Amino acid sequence: MEGLAKYLDAVERADPIKYVGRVTKVLGLLVESRGPQAVIGEVCQIIVPRLGKAAYAEVVGLREDAVQLMSYEGLEGIEVGCQVVATGELLQVPVSERLLGRVLDSMGRPADGKGDIASETFYPAVARPPDALTRKRITRRVVTGVRAIDGLTPLGRGQRIGIFAGSGVGKSTIMGMIARNTDADVNVIALIGERGREVREFIENDLGEEGLRRSVVIVSTSDTPPLSRLRGAYVASAVAEYFRDQGKDVMLLFDSVTRFARAQREVGLAIGEPPATRGYTPSVFDSMPKLLERSGTSDKGSITGIYTILVDGDDMDEPIADTVRGILDGHIVLSRRLAERYHYPAVDVLKSISRLVGSVTGPITQKVMGFVRKTMAVYEENEDMITIGAYVKGSNPAVDEAIAKREAVEEFLVQTVEEKAPIADTLKRLSAIAGIAIPAQEISAYASEGRAGDSGAVPRPEPREDFA
Repeated sequence: MEGLAKYLDAVERADPIKYVGRVTKVLGLLVESRGPQAVIGEVCQIIVPRLGKAAYAEVVGLREDAVQLMSYEGLEGIEVGCQVVATGELLQVPVSERLLGRVLDSMGRPADGKGDIASETFYPAVARPPDALTRKRITRRVVTGVRAIDGLTPLGRGQRIGIFAGSGVGKSTIMGMIARNTDADVNVIALIGERGREVREFIENDLGEEGLRRSVVIVSTSDTPPLSRLRGAYVASAVAEYFRDQGKDVMLLFDSVTRFARAQREVGLAIGEPPATRGYTPSVFDSMPKLLERSGTSDKGSITGIYTILVDGDDMDEPIADTVRGILDGHIVLSRRLAERYHYPAVDVLKSISRLVGSVTGPITQKVMGFVRKTMAVYEENEDMITIGAYVKGSNPAVDEAIAKREAVEEFLVQTVEEKAPIADTLKRLSAIAGIAIPAQEISAYASEGRAGDSGAVPRPEPREDFA
């Protein structure tokens, strides 16, 4: 009987009455039809006789008696007169534990040739974020396995943070490191608008077998239609929400928000939206908070969202970067200057910030972090003088200490792709640099799945004056 369940479910959901229309116009990315009766977001099938197949499309607009659709799969073979059949459903994703280790396309269908997911449970791709008052407070640390993040920009379970970088600075590599080494229960990885060549490289090299076993990868490459890239982002969020509803701590790794925004701009322009800020349509800035707010905590589990943002020309104030930075709970900046020095991961610690440090770390850990960051800042301010030999040793005790600690700090921050960095080891090394002992109880609290104490909350920080 269990084997028949999915077929019985399909019969139950089937609508014997089909609403049918006809294509009247194909213009750019947009297909217009007279009929069928459908709502915004409804999935339709366009019957393409020339190719002997049906192309899936979504209703993106309604204008007078015309239904405006955009295809998930391209417009090849579609002509005036093709039948348009409404499915009566919005885009849904089959979800179950069998998703682990699988690669899906932008509609939630298997893309790895390993067979059907065969799930009886479906989640809507487009959904509302959890109600603000049902979200649990973030009090537990999540471990990423990257020393520069865990040691100096610590994250909480359910936090949303952005990785801001130009092209070729190491975003995909750091995502792969996090996916392999994090202590989250499940990884959901969205590769939106990626180059086709990089997808398999990421799965096999950056993610590896170890990471893939507890991951779900959703792929929509740069050559797919804009609607496909757009919905791939929502499908990834829906999969992450399913695992969160099972009480799990999920790590959502999303690459990239910039390409999601560009896809939304293409859709908006195609249906007649006016361009606003630097060519981006109003719907871009409306859709970003709706997407980003879906991660975070709920009353059941958590989704820690790590979103990459491709900054054009390393301009941190371009519209998408500026908007996303205002929505998220912190940012990690990857520096091209560090990457050019072969300093990987190229995390610019002084420009990176986590807004939840006080909620997920104890007072001594904060004191150690503050000391190391201050030491780095002092060295950077005086780097030119030190480099040209103009600084005289003994002139400033703070600069002397920064110079003395420089090599140890560099060794701490540099990490190879294969190197594992347990949180206990990270904190001990950080403690040794600062010369301040972090209590064993505080370290063991973080090492125990990011939980601190029996209550799951870290000790409250001391007053700011004590951090000097």
